[in-house]
Amino acid sequence: MVVNAVVARKGRRFALLMAAHDSEYVIKKYSGYLNVFVAAFGDAGAGETWDLYRAVDGELPGEEELDRYDGFVISGSPNDAYADDEWILRLCSLVRDLHARRKRVLGVCFGHQVICRALGGRVGRARSGWDIGIREVAIADAQLPRQCRFLDALRELPPRAKITKIHQDEVWDVPAGAEVLASSEKTGVEMFRVGEHMLGVQGHPEYTNDILLSLVNRLLAAGSITVSFAEAVKTQLESTGPDREFWLKLCKSFLKADEASSIADDLYLNDTEAESFTVGDQTSTCVVSSVVICQ
Repeated sequence: MVVNAVVARKGRRFALLMAAHDSEYVIKKYSGYLNVFVAAFGDAGAGETWDLYRAVDGELPGEEELDRYDGFVISGSPNDAYADDEWILRLCSLVRDLHARRKRVLGVCFGHQVICRALGGRVGRARSGWDIGIREVAIADAQLPRQCRFLDALRELPPRAKITKIHQDEVWDVPAGAEVLASSEKTGVEMFRVGEHMLGVQGHPEYTNDILLSLVNRLLAAGSITVSFAEAVKTQLESTGPDREFWLKLCKSFLKADEASSIADDLYLNDTEAESFTVGDQTSTCVVSSVVICQ
């Protein structure tokens, strides 16, 4: 296990369950995916610690270690979430254990699909093929439940938001009791939640454009996509980008939602302030308190 103590003073603890090996590009540019996730979802000012478990190599936290963590993040992967490799089955078992303990789990891409499978939903090959590039998704237009603190902390959700995508598998049916929070023309389940402790996001909030481009080049070199497909993605990235700030704030407010427990009862504390961010042409507000709900 690799441990990355973001700062020395005591704070929250999170576990990154890596379902992929670090690419040569990510090692050279970021010294590994752990740093990519910490930069995206971490908050050095809050004194957090992030531990790395290489789930793809069979490394997972033991049962006696689970309660030391405030939240877990399951990464993307080139593997199929519906495959029966031993490490994938063990990861699904861990997700069920975390669900029973009501531990907070964020799944990204493959992780999104693993949460679905582990809790009884269905995943499989995307019926419309590869989805790579920047995709605009529609946020569910529904009255948000009062107890869903990570969404309440955002105050208002935009009707649409763009996210970075690279996947050829998808969620077919969400688990019983799950709520679909976002969808797109290409993918029916872009985001879903189970209670307020399990959240799956099909896209990659953590990716920067250079990471996506490096993956596109790898797929092209492997013959997984055509030259014209790759060029179309590169052309798109020259003219548009994801609403990354929105997605990072959403994911952070989910991982740290219980820091805002009083917000669910009293909306906002005296020492909170509103921070605005823009998604497309719409400006929304994120609540930031002294303990940092999102950054």
